[in-house]
Parts: sequence; C-alpha cells; structure tokens
Amino acid sequence: MPRPYLETGFLEPAACARVRAAMDRGALEPAEILRGGTALDVRVRRAAHVDVDAPTLAFVESRLDARLARLAAWFRHPLVAREGAGFLRYGPGGFYRPHRDRAFEPSWPEAARRRIAIVVFVTACSGGALRLLHEDDERGDVEVRPVEGSLVAFAADTLHEVAPVESGTRDVVVDWFY
Repeated sequence: MPRPYLETGFLEPAACARVRAAMDRGALEPAEILRGGTALDVRVRRAAHVDVDAPTLAFVESRLDARLARLAAWFRHPLVAREGAGFLRYGPGGFYRPHRDRAFEPSWPEAARRRIAIVVFVTACSGGALRLLHEDDERGDVEVRPVEGSLVAFAADTLHEVAPVESGTRDVVVDWFY
C-alpha cells in the first residue's frame, strides 16, 4: 500500500472560513452509503452531505485540480479526472465505520473508477480522526487528526474509517481522482 499524501495548509484559514460559511448556508441531508445502491444506515455512517453554492464549489474544485499532477507523481499512477467534490459535516457523535471508497456498484459505476481518495479538513475538532487501516501491513494503521486546511490523499481501495467526533464539528471536502 502506498504511503498517504499529507499537505498541511492546502487551504488557508480565510479559505476554510469561506467554505464553512457556505456549508452553514447550505442544505443538509443525511449522508448515504453504497450497499446494493445508495442507502441510509446510521449504524454505519452518521454524517450529513451539504450542498454549497456554485462559486464555493468552483473555488474548491479549482484548488483540487491544481493538485492532479502532484498526486499522480506521488502515487505513481496516471490520474485523468475527478468525480466531483462533496461537502460533509460530522457533528458530535458522527462517524463512518470501516469502508473502502472504491467499489463495484452497478448503481454508481463511477465508484469503480476511483483511484485516489481526497479529504480536505475544513475544521479541526476533538475526535473525528481519519484512520487508514492496514489489514496486512506490518507498518500498522495510520491516523490523521483533523487539522484545519490540511489535505490527505490515499489509495481509494484502502480500508478506512472516521472515528467518532467527540466535540466540535468535523467539516470536510471529499473527492476522488480517476
């Protein structure tokens, strides 16, 4: 398994504040999981998907596009496009049980194209760590704590989870490079 990519300061504090404000204004819907189609299961995932305005989406996506070549070189894999940024909010008690982002799901064929998963932390919180679970790796698990403005990228077929948020709000942007 390739090492994850971590970039602190991917978004500066003012940019994080801009994205948080857009998320505060956006409509929240329970975040679903892929299981024989999309499904809501709060035993597996407790988070909300947030719709943001078009200018905020374009701003974030342009920043992600600027990392395409760097991430392709880091992972030594050609990357050609992104799926599209998603904005997620985990409140206190929010979590996501172990899962993989790359899936072969007829109802979401794009999930099979995912090669690199991206998480951008828009806020810091207590708890809410991203845990990359190495099943057969002697190096052990990798835990990435939420640090405002940081970006982490990892292979989309990596088993991972979001630890429960203890306090505060865990706002993140997620996306996948094909």
